Amino acid sequence: MSYTGTVKNGVVVLPPDVKLPEGAAVEVVPRALETDDDPFLQAVSRTGRPRPHWPKDYALNHGHYVSGEPKKA
Repeated sequence: MSYTGTVKNGVVVLPPDVKLPEGAAVEVVPRALETDDDPFLQAVSRTGRPRPHWPKDYALNHGHYVSGEPKKA
């Protein structure tokens, strides 16, 4: 018999209906995270690519490039 739980604050939390006897030996086998099919991560990877045509200081001075604020040093 197997149960699927999640780790919260370093403790494995099982579903509330799972009742194990006190002192029972258990085996924990972590499953691999399946991030390849996550649509959110796919969208982030499409938008998070380098922008070589932007100025090198764009992150620091985005206010200057967007709305004309003075440049920061």
